[in-house]
Amino acid sequence: MAFIFAGLDHVQLAAPTGSEETAIHFYETILGMTEIEKPDTLKKNGGVWFQCGKQQLHIGIEEPFFPAKKAHPAFYVNQLNELKNHLANHDVSVQADDRLPGYNRFYVEDPFGNRLEFLEQK
Repeated sequence: MAFIFAGLDHVQLAAPTGSEETAIHFYETILGMTEIEKPDTLKKNGGVWFQCGKQQLHIGIEEPFFPAKKAHPAFYVNQLNELKNHLANHDVSVQADDRLPGYNRFYVEDPFGNRLEFLEQK
């Protein structure tokens, strides 16, 4: 049987207990994503959700917490250089990477050590 996948709804990253405000500061205030309200039935689990284009990014609380150092979401960005400068102005370290033909891209770590990729087609 062949399944037809219609798209990707969300990606979830983990964060330590009590880190919701830190996540909001980074993902909403610095990156500019919009926080979206979680359903009442899931609020008790903690965490916070953000809109990212047509998809969502969920930050879930996990104990014990271990950051994702290799596995990561990759975000398409318009005006990648402007984002890089914006992140530098907020003391976010950027790791350049030129190994993907046809793309400009870089990596950062969120406040919890999770790897994030940002890319723009050349």
